[in-house]
Amino acid sequence: MTVPALAGLRAALPDASIDLVVGSWNRAIASAIPGITRVETLDASWLARGRDGLGPIGLARRAAAWRSRRYDLAINFEPDIRTNLALAAAGARRTAGFASGGGGAVLDVLLDHDPSAHTADNALRLVEAAVGGVPPEAGSSNALPRLQLPDAARTEAAALLRRLDGTRKIGVHVSGGRAIKQWPEARFRDVAASLVRDRSAAIVLTGTPDDRAQIALVRDALPADRVVDLSGGADLLTVAGVLQQLDLLVTGDTGPMHLAHAVGTPVVAVFGPSDPVRYGPRGLRDRIVRVDLPCSPCNRIRLPPARCTGHTPDCLAGVETAAVLAAIDDVLGEGDGS
Repeated sequence: MTVPALAGLRAALPDASIDLVVGSWNRAIASAIPGITRVETLDASWLARGRDGLGPIGLARRAAAWRSRRYDLAINFEPDIRTNLALAAAGARRTAGFASGGGGAVLDVLLDHDPSAHTADNALRLVEAAVGGVPPEAGSSNALPRLQLPDAARTEAAALLRRLDGTRKIGVHVSGGRAIKQWPEARFRDVAASLVRDRSAAIVLTGTPDDRAQIALVRDALPADRVVDLSGGADLLTVAGVLQQLDLLVTGDTGPMHLAHAVGTPVVAVFGPSDPVRYGPRGLRDRIVRVDLPCSPCNRIRLPPARCTGHTPDCLAGVETAAVLAAIDDVLGEGDGS
């Protein structure tokens, strides 16, 4: 979601060295973003999801080690005072970020984060404020972000999908990553079975080894010759290469949703508590499936309401398989020119 802003930054400063700091789990994908000079990793404890991560003081200490690089500008795309402090510790001549939770005190260029705007739009606004504007053709927040995947990843992806050559290939990402964002696995199963039975599709299942139990509920309901299961541990760049070769990805609001969007693959995404206005893919052939409820979207992902825990929340339980299949048919129909 920051790729359009990074493209704008590179276009505005074509000769600059641009270092990108991400969580270690995103290093490989960050290396495929065009225009990046160097990738550094910094794992914040509140984003690490079970991995070892650093608290605010630890982040600042790590960032202070970069002072010798004498950065001219440092930009924080995360609206969080804790990472603003780490940004300040890096010792750049100018700093830019969002004035969230009092974090503006350590910034030279500060904006209010707009919670009603898409994350990509907020990021682009920040870059424009930091560098005084970007070329309009390079910085459009509606432009489709593109990753530059290495040849090895594309070749490995093609090998994984070779036995499905000549068949319409639809990806299904079952895991929601968090219980509060989990559309029922049985509904993913029913969607996948219908795609195989009624639409002559083959199914490509994405996920990590930790997702195998969820994936098995879908995989075991499908003909073995019409399914490829990638949960054995394919690396992220290879997964991106696989997604790039699919006709469509069906998923919840997940990282693979953003990854598919970044390689140009249409997405049908089931949204519940998170707000698609802020986080949804915005390609012309992307579709969001959700239900309107007074309480949704609440965006309480890290701290869900008590009444929504321990079961599928109402905002996801209300999304029927028929609605998802209709969205899929809409996307595939556009792709066929019908």
